[in-house]
Amino acid sequence: MMDEERFRELVEEAIDSLPTEFAEKLNNVAVIVEDTPSPMQIRKLGLRSLTLLLGLYEGIPQTKRGHYSGVLPDKITIFKSSIEMIARTEEEIKEKVRDTVIHEIGHHFGLSDKDLDKNRVE
Repeated sequence: MMDEERFRELVEEAIDSLPTEFAEKLNNVAVIVEDTPSPMQIRKLGLRSLTLLLGLYEGIPQTKRGHYSGVLPDKITIFKSSIEMIARTEEEIKEKVRDTVIHEIGHHFGLSDKDLDKNRVE
């Protein structure tokens, strides 16, 4: 199990590794780390409690924003325990964190899971 500070560093590294044209357009979005999804997040998504959720985007995608001022930031949550359940080494965790951060940022830019999955590079 990785300590929380190192895990947060990996999330920051993933954000810092974004191409400049994307990083500059990340506006009004907070990226946080939680151990597990809250019961409310699971309920809101209609998931079973045993579903493994690596990350979650909550907000209004940029493609759907009209008059958009004075609102709370969108939120991307990266779930540490979920990632650690499928990635064992630091290198595997780093890769999974980066994939998850990019996936959730894709939602911020208006991409669906289907869009993100078809553009996924293995």
